[in-house]
Amino acid sequence: MAHNGSVSSTSGSSKSSKLPLIIAAIVGVLLIFGVRQLVSGGDGGGGGSTDTAGCTQVTVAASSEKAALLSELAGEYNEQGRQVDGNCVAVTVNSKASGGAAQALSRGWREDVDGPLPTVWTPASSSWAVLVQQNLAAADKPDIVPKERDSIAQTPLVIAMPRPMAESLGWPDKQIGWSDLAELARSPKGWAAKNHPEWGKFKLGKTNPYYSTSGLNATIASYYAATGLSSDLTVKDLREPKTRDFVRSLESSVVHYGDTTLTFLSNMAREAARGQGMTYVSAVTVEEKSVLDYNRGNPTGNPATAGQQPAPTVPLAAVYPSDGTLISDNPWLVLNATWVSDQQRAGAADFLNWVREPDQQQRFTAAGFRTFEGVPGDVIRPEDGMLPAGATSVLAPPAPNVLVALQNSWDTLRKRAHVLMVMDVSGSMGEPVPSAGGSKLEIAQEAAVSALDRFAPDDEVGLWVFSTGLGDNGEPFRELVPMGPAKTTVPRMKSEIPQLLADGGTGLYATLRAAQKKSLATLDPDRINAIVLLSDGRNEYPPDTDLNGLLDDLSAESVDTSVRVFTIGYGEAADTEALQKIAEASRGQYYEANDPTSIERVLTSVLSNF
Repeated sequence: MAHNGSVSSTSGSSKSSKLPLIIAAIVGVLLIFGVRQLVSGGDGGGGGSTDTAGCTQVTVAASSEKAALLSELAGEYNEQGRQVDGNCVAVTVNSKASGGAAQALSRGWREDVDGPLPTVWTPASSSWAVLVQQNLAAADKPDIVPKERDSIAQTPLVIAMPRPMAESLGWPDKQIGWSDLAELARSPKGWAAKNHPEWGKFKLGKTNPYYSTSGLNATIASYYAATGLSSDLTVKDLREPKTRDFVRSLESSVVHYGDTTLTFLSNMAREAARGQGMTYVSAVTVEEKSVLDYNRGNPTGNPATAGQQPAPTVPLAAVYPSDGTLISDNPWLVLNATWVSDQQRAGAADFLNWVREPDQQQRFTAAGFRTFEGVPGDVIRPEDGMLPAGATSVLAPPAPNVLVALQNSWDTLRKRAHVLMVMDVSGSMGEPVPSAGGSKLEIAQEAAVSALDRFAPDDEVGLWVFSTGLGDNGEPFRELVPMGPAKTTVPRMKSEIPQLLADGGTGLYATLRAAQKKSLATLDPDRINAIVLLSDGRNEYPPDTDLNGLLDDLSAESVDTSVRVFTIGYGEAADTEALQKIAEASRGQYYEANDPTSIERVLTSVLSNF
C-alpha cells in the first residue's frame, strides 16, 4: 500500500524500604496477567456474546497490538445484527503475531498449531503480505494474498527511550537517528560517553524480524540508515561491508530478541517498579501507540487492563528517527483461499467499511493509532512523549526480493546466543494426551527437535534434563549435551532427545540453581545468555524447597551480566506461579502451554528471543 503524504506531515523505616518491593509484586502480577492473555495465549479471540449461530462466520487473524480492540469492535458489530446479502454476519477476532501468521500461510495453515482458518488476515504491515507472496511463489504455490491493501489504521515505528535518556541525546529539540544509536552501541564507554555512567552500556530491545513487525521495520530502517537511502534499497546495498558493519553494531547492543514488544515493555515496567527502570534497556523499537500504552500504565495495550496500574515514574519518549522510519498500515486482507466463500468475502467487506467509519476510527485514535488516512488523535501529544507531526521522513518498503534478502541477511548479522535448554523428564511427562496420540514427553520431544533448527551454526547451545535421582551423585538433573557450537551440539541433541524416558519426580529449584551457576560460569558478554526451562509439574525435591532464595539469586545478577530464564509451563499441572516468578526475577519471560499440543507454537515463540 502506498502511504499518502499526510502520514509524515500529521503522521528510612522498614515499611518504607519494603514499599518498592510490594509495588513491584503488584505490578508483576498484573503484567503477567496481561502478557499471558496477549502473548502466551497468542490465539485467543472474541467478538461478543450475541447468538450468531446460522450467520456468515468471518474469522479474523489480527496482529497482537490491535487484536483486543478489534475484538471489542467485532462484538459491537455482531450485536447490531447487520445483514449482508440477506444474512447476518458474525465476526470473530483471534490474536496472531504477524510473522507467525505469515509463516503459517506460507507453509500451509495448520489449525492444530496456528488456530482457526482465517477469512481475513490483518497483519501490522503490508510487508508481511509481500513476504507471503514471495514465499508462495518460490514454492510454486497459488497466491492467496489479495493485491488490495485497504488500511484500517496506521502507526509509525519509533524508538522508545526512557525520557531522561532521550533528553540526554537532545530530545525533543534535536533530531535523533539510527546513527546516534549505532555510535552509542559501538562506544566501549556506553552511556558514560554521554556523562551518565550509572546507566551502563547502551542496550537495545528489538524483536525478531521473522515474527514481529517492529523488528522487521527496525531492521529495514537500519539498513536504510546504513546506506543513507530513503527508497530503492537493493540487494547489492545489503551486501556492502560498510552497511553490514553498521547493522551488526546495532544488533550487538540487543539484550535479547522476541516475537513481541510486549515482553520488553512489561519487563521495563517491572524494573521501573523496582527503581531500576533505566537498567534493563536503553531503547526499544516499538510502534508509536505502544508508547502511549506504556505511559498510561498499560504496557500490554489490552483494553481490559487499562487503568489497573499507575503511570510509570519514568515515562517513555518516542524518537522518530531522523534518517527515516516505516509506517505500519494494518492492511485488511480477505484471503483468496479455498476455505473462504463469497458470502464471507461480502461479510468481511461490510465489517471493513464499518470499521473505517468515523466513530470506529475514533476508537483507534483513542487507543493511540492514527486513522487509516494517517491522521493522529488528540492523545498523540508532546506532553505524553509523542509528536503529532510524526516522522520527518517516511521510508518506502523495499522491493519484494530485497525484503526476503534483508531477512536472510539479518540471520548472519544478529547477535549470537548462549542458551542452555533444560527439559523436565519426570514421571508425569509420560501422561498420555489422547488428542495427540502420544504422551506429553513424546509431543515435547518432537517439538524440541524441530525447534532446534532455529539456532545458527555458531550459536552456543547445550541440553540438561531433570528428574529426581537422575544424576550420578543423586542430583535431580543430568547434563546430556555440554554447551558448545550449535553445529556440533544440535545434531547430538536431536539424537538424545527422542531417547528420553519419563520417570521420577520434579527437582525444579535445585536444577535451575545449578543451571544458573553453570551458565554464569560460562557466560559470554557478547552473546544473549539464557536458560530455557520446560516443566510440567511442581518442585518435588525435599533437599531444595527454597524458592525465595532462588528468586533472590536470579534477581541479584547485574543486568549487564545476567542470565535470563525463559520458562514454559507445560500442561495444566505445571507450577505456573513459580515459573512466572522465576522468569520475572531473571528478566526473562513466562510462556504458557496448558494444552500440550500447543508446545510447538510456544517453543517457536521462546526461541525467537535468540
